[in-house]
Amino acid sequence: MARIIETVDVDVPVSTAYNQWTQFETFPEFLSFVQSITQLDDTHNHWRVKIGAVEREFDAEITEQHADERVAWRSTGGEDHAGVVTFHKLSDTETRVTVQLDWEPQGFVEHVGDALGIDDRSVKKDLKNFKTFIESRGAESGAWRGDVQA
Repeated sequence: MARIIETVDVDVPVSTAYNQWTQFETFPEFLSFVQSITQLDDTHNHWRVKIGAVEREFDAEITEQHADERVAWRSTGGEDHAGVVTFHKLSDTETRVTVQLDWEPQGFVEHVGDALGIDDRSVKKDLKNFKTFIESRGAESGAWRGDVQA
């Protein structure tokens, strides 16, 4: 199983960073590999992703969510994919966002990409895109503050 852990510090309050991250349908605006996400209900969504020439679709379930702290998910069919993003208050106006992704590479291209660290660089770039996105807005586009127990 492949694992990526990347971190970015954003110049917004923790609630702003967290609230924006709960707006899954905006992910294509800052995550380069996400084509679309459809929110099905509070804890389920459908992902369409494209990594290189490979396109995939899968459903994911939010397995744990606590306001201003963490959002964890796992795929529910097709892809073997799970992750967690955590939010750490550094000051009243700065937040550390840490993303951990675990997945099972499929096929030659994905195994090579994993071995060469291409996935790590992509996630690092996309976290910088999130930083630019949220800092340029200055405010979240929406929020879901519900709690999902593990």
